Amino acid sequence: MKTAIIIPFYNHATAIKKIALEIIALDLPIILVNDGSSNDCDAVLEELALLSSVTVINRASNGGKGAAVITGMHYAHENGYSHVFQVDADGQHDVGSILKFSELSQANPKALICGYPKYDQSVPKHRFYARYLTHVWVWIESLSFEIKDSMCGFRVYPLASAIKLLETKSLKQHMGFDTDIIVRLLWQGVPIISSPVAVYYPENGVSHFKPVMDNIEITKTHTHLFFGMLLRLPKLVLQRLLK
Repeated sequence: MKTAIIIPFYNHATAIKKIALEIIALDLPIILVNDGSSNDCDAVLEELALLSSVTVINRASNGGKGAAVITGMHYAHENGYSHVFQVDADGQHDVGSILKFSELSQANPKALICGYPKYDQSVPKHRFYARYLTHVWVWIESLSFEIKDSMCGFRVYPLASAIKLLETKSLKQHMGFDTDIIVRLLWQGVPIISSPVAVYYPENGVSHFKPVMDNIEITKTHTHLFFGMLLRLPKLVLQRLLK
């Protein structure tokens, strides 16, 4: 196994250096995908690019979180990596859990290891409860409870399966990406292993969630997945029975 960390980055100049240095201490290579950030981020990106274990890829314009992760996946695949570990750049996830997730991935190399959040008191209540609506839709779309949380951006992908999916399907490029790819990988028969990860919302943290546009994309994502489930219904039912 050869694993790289992918960090989709967009205007998180305050958090990214701390996250990157913590990951480097774990002796893991980082693919930092700059998704068209503002010039204010140039200095910290240039500093990180000087580190031997960090590769900075600059996208010409902002395409969305999913677009950045996909760019990183293709780069990792072309450079011989077997797995990629997606870590968000906002500093909300416990980077210390990387070792535990890496061990799970090594023991289950064909599985997608996906985090599910263990929140502290800093979580906004409207986000905490609204998340359950997505959970219900995902359980319907997957015909299972195998996916505990489809929106957590802390996960290890088996790259061969992810690239195979990307070659045959155009996935959502923004906030719908995390849900879109995990449900479709489950449809492909990729095992999903969920593991808890501590999540907290830093004081003065930066969020790029757009309530109107991103909720529209998430709604479209669930609509496409629901009708996709109906088309695959016999196959999915057989999958569940065999399990």
